[in-house]
Amino acid sequence: MTTEATLRDALAAEAEALGVPQDPWSGFTRREKAHKRNRRIRIGVVAAAIVAAVGVQTGLVPLPGWAPGIAIAGRETALAKSALRGSLANDTAWLDGMRGAIKDVEDPGELWKIKDRSQIRFLYAGDVPGHRLALALVPLRFGFLTDETLMWYRGDPGATPAEMYEDARTDGGEQVAIFKQGRTDAPGALVVVAPSGSTVAVSNGFTYSAAGRVEHAAPQTAMPGSGLAEFILPAAPFDPGTTVTVTDPHHREIYNGPAYGGWSGKAGPNTQEISEQVLTDALGERSFDRLTMRRWIESALGDARLPAQGTTVKIRWTGTVNGQPAALLTIQPKGGGVLAYAFHGGANTYREDLRLLLPAAGAGERPIAWRMRAEGKDDRTDQVVVVGPPGTARLSLGGVPDAAGAAFTTLPTSGDATVTAYAADGSVIGATPVPPFETDSGGLPGDDLKTRIVE
Repeated sequence: MTTEATLRDALAAEAEALGVPQDPWSGFTRREKAHKRNRRIRIGVVAAAIVAAVGVQTGLVPLPGWAPGIAIAGRETALAKSALRGSLANDTAWLDGMRGAIKDVEDPGELWKIKDRSQIRFLYAGDVPGHRLALALVPLRFGFLTDETLMWYRGDPGATPAEMYEDARTDGGEQVAIFKQGRTDAPGALVVVAPSGSTVAVSNGFTYSAAGRVEHAAPQTAMPGSGLAEFILPAAPFDPGTTVTVTDPHHREIYNGPAYGGWSGKAGPNTQEISEQVLTDALGERSFDRLTMRRWIESALGDARLPAQGTTVKIRWTGTVNGQPAALLTIQPKGGGVLAYAFHGGANTYREDLRLLLPAAGAGERPIAWRMRAEGKDDRTDQVVVVGPPGTARLSLGGVPDAAGAAFTTLPTSGDATVTAYAADGSVIGATPVPPFETDSGGLPGDDLKTRIVE
């Protein structure tokens, strides 16, 4: 019997003992998917009890007064134990009002109630350009389950607690919390809250080097040891790519990655919209739906944070994947590396299957392969699409390509692999590692080894 079957049966038995009239497994898996990123679940003797409470959580069974809360988060983090920071840190009246204004958290089919308002911990409260912000670690309860969630609240400068609203939430086990709101027409704001004693550095902007690496702009370092950064983000037509690095007092990295957030403002010229001429030149003699290709190219530009002007667009291959139109295209900023993107689907519904940063030299002679997920799902499959460069007679993966230059083969979902393209005389045209599945596609392509081939 599998672990899943064992757990499912145990949950069902516990639910029956409590008199729950529905199978709790679906509720458990739904909640776990919502918390899968960085969630630390306590499995073992409490696993059955966790979701036997689904009947209680959905209101089908009243919660007994003796019932204990079962924590689904891990141990207390250094961030959670850190001091309150920000310009409102000493405004006890405003903080007390905010404590009372925080609302219960509604998820689809679930209502997580505040367990105890006196246990709400504020980690940041202050005014930054354009916003009043508060970051709170909020204790929540849903039936037998208890959890702590980091929640950002936002309002206009000078907002009262009643005027604040929930802006974002994240796992209470995170070590670093980031608020970012950039604008196209005015300066934006970035706030990074990290454990006390740590140091925060922020890099805003980057380039794709011809060598096939992401080169970030020189970082700005906030006050060493404060665990806090408050920066103004210059207005920009789109997100320029902001990277945050947090180090502890021993200079060990706590966090190194993108600053996620919004980018908005008054509508203006779309600098990532390609011209009809660029689209025509990229398609060449290919017969392909123009609107679909336009959407895919502009999606690639958006993902890479590149403007249309000065970026070269090439289409390496068009065909079908899973019975749907598909394409492999490349974009290259002037003097920079080459970014390969693969898509399949249509103009309005499509999937990005690949993003990979390549060195500029020899990019056109490289075969490119990408792994496929299950259609409409995130499940990994062993299916691989391989596209050879011009003149390919045989591929080390997939054998002889079809008339369009592609081959379809299988590979184990994990493990290293390289595809080599051979000419008719047996000489090597080029070779490229097969990239692994990405686990987080929110950052810049090429910022980690899953999306570049250069060490």
